[in-house]
Amino acid sequence: MASLRGPEGCPWDKEQTHTSLRRYLIEECYEVIEAIDENDMHKLVEELGDLLLQVVFHARLAEEAHAFDMNDVIEGVTAKMIRRHPHVFGQTKVRDSAEVLVNWAAIKKQEKELGGQDNGVLAGVPKGIPALLRSYKIQGRAAQVGFDWPSVDGAWEKVFEEAEELKSAVASGDRQAMTDELGDLLFAVVNVARFLQIEPELALAATTAKFEHRFQYIEEQAALKGYSVEDLSLEAMDTLWEQAKKQENIT
Repeated sequence: MASLRGPEGCPWDKEQTHTSLRRYLIEECYEVIEAIDENDMHKLVEELGDLLLQVVFHARLAEEAHAFDMNDVIEGVTAKMIRRHPHVFGQTKVRDSAEVLVNWAAIKKQEKELGGQDNGVLAGVPKGIPALLRSYKIQGRAAQVGFDWPSVDGAWEKVFEEAEELKSAVASGDRQAMTDELGDLLFAVVNVARFLQIEPELALAATTAKFEHRFQYIEEQAALKGYSVEDLSLEAMDTLWEQAKKQENIT
């Protein structure tokens, strides 16, 4: 990376900043996730390399600015892992992984207090992560201090309540009200997912992939008969959709 950024290096690499590289970092993270979802180890090793390149790139930019370097990054995360695993590197005893997470949260809070950072219950949940994931994390944080429904029944009732409020907003024609109520409904559904211990981001990603696969089947079958998907009636598309579902059940 030093060579790429050096006097005889690559013009594009030399132009980059932390901000300009931001979108590439996000893209590489999603490509790693895609490789994991596809259980493609060859793709995963490549995508992890691409993601690591982004880490090295940002560290090099910081080193040039005399802020920190790659050694600082590695030493920092190593020290953090040692601090947050006292049951491995210290004398703390834990019964299970749930207790590990409780200890982790407590240690993290202490670190923020010592560093003068905001240590509120909801502090530290990144604003740039997908909204479903962020709402899931926010709700989980609130639940840790007792701000939660006693059971999933309350969360279910909230879903039905928000659905009715969305219907009323749609009937009113008020676009802002519709947006607000749709957000409330999605937030309530995420709460149910949290009670069921299902990550909504992963659940929605899986459903989207399933829809994509079935729709591609419709396109493929239409093409085999010399049609485009636009030529098919809704009834014909529904028939092919059901065929795609049956094939999934067989495989």
